[in-house]
Amino acid sequence: MDVISRIEENYDKMSKGHKSIARFVLAHFEKAAFMNVSRLSEVTGVSEATVVRFSTELGYEKYQHFQKAVLEYAKTRLTSVQRMDIAYERMESEGILTSVLNSDIDKIRSTLAAIDEEEFNRAVEKIAQARRVYIIGLGSASALASFLGYYLNLIFDDVRIINSVGVSEIIDQLYRVSSDDVVIGISFPRYSNRTVNALKYAKSIGGTVVGVTDGAMSPIKETADYCLYARSDMESFVDSLVAPFSLMNALIVALGAHKKETVYKNLEDLESIWKQYKVYETTKEEK
Repeated sequence: MDVISRIEENYDKMSKGHKSIARFVLAHFEKAAFMNVSRLSEVTGVSEATVVRFSTELGYEKYQHFQKAVLEYAKTRLTSVQRMDIAYERMESEGILTSVLNSDIDKIRSTLAAIDEEEFNRAVEKIAQARRVYIIGLGSASALASFLGYYLNLIFDDVRIINSVGVSEIIDQLYRVSSDDVVIGISFPRYSNRTVNALKYAKSIGGTVVGVTDGAMSPIKETADYCLYARSDMESFVDSLVAPFSLMNALIVALGAHKKETVYKNLEDLESIWKQYKVYETTKEEK
């Protein structure tokens, strides 16, 4: 049950002070997501202790857990315009450059602190054994899918990046998925319905699904056999994908180490071809 549903379900039993907080959160969840105890206390006219008790009685151990739940809810429901308004309001005091870079650093640290390394290793093992690897990421996640696909093509014989717009075209590219194949699905808020449905289809016909998303509340989680989480956030109208890209890096490096001999051979062959056809500019030292 999401945080808003919890508030609505318990509203009639709440005290006067708690109802004041509940009304504000229900009406302005996009603002409440970024308010600390002191600020929420101020805007609702109740004490800080009342705010803390409110979150506890909803089932959250700490206020920070409640705040995170509100943020998770908000991320999937805010329009691009709402996201832009909130982001610039947050950046005014610090400056855009400093704010964005510090925020991205924080996302990588948070991802590292929360990552399930055992789940990561299991996913790597499964992908390494795959006959074919399918990668689907739409919208801003298409950049992640292309990046991952580019490097996995240096490791595996059969890697297929699915970036079609139409549902029928996506299904057409997935209908040969078998139990020997892995489908990597990448989606971050606002989640793509086409990606979610494609993964459900791939799972229904026997494929193994590896999800890459932002947390356990993601609809990707429901379908994935293995799920890897990386923090993303709302930076104006832009999806911050620094932590997801870092996770992609780790995945590529781990798979490369797993299939080291294959990667060495493929790179040696490619270096010879690149040199023959002058694919890359040479430095003075190389000349």
